[in-house]
Amino acid sequence: MKLYSLSVLYKGDPKVHLLKAAFDLSSFSFFQKTSVQEFMTFTSQLIVERSVLGSRASVKEQEYLCHVYVRSDRLAGVVIADNEYPPRVCFTLLEKVLDEFSTQVSRADWPSGSPSTINYAALDGYLSKYQNPREADAMTKVQAELDETKIILVRAACVGKGSEEGFPGQPLL
Repeated sequence: MKLYSLSVLYKGDPKVHLLKAAFDLSSFSFFQKTSVQEFMTFTSQLIVERSVLGSRASVKEQEYLCHVYVRSDRLAGVVIADNEYPPRVCFTLLEKVLDEFSTQVSRADWPSGSPSTINYAALDGYLSKYQNPREADAMTKVQAELDETKIILVRAACVGKGSEEGFPGQPLL
């Protein structure tokens, strides 16, 4: 499970523009990083452009899953992850980031802002924290612990049955 990109964008009337972004391109070679980052930025802008205000969606693009949330105030967020990453955690992250961004960055700066003019440094921290959805999201952590408990209970039940009835070729105890 991996998150590659977390972007905050503004869906303007003529076009969408990037306000701030964070990338984790450590799994790509040095020569691929620039083109992969450009691809992710372009894809994020394109998905926001094609999304309606007040909507959430997940779009498959090549081997990536792009999760987009466009708020009714035209502020949008995009997470690009691999296919294994839980979508619910992506949308939780987007909601948290957009809420925090809207309180820290003046709404007047959104239509004309750019990554160099917007002062918001939390994206890199969120991108690294949410690399492991179990640690970042309480619901996912509880679900993972529940799944592990089920596996242990099934194993215990199988071992218990084996000792009572005996395994094939084994005498009963």
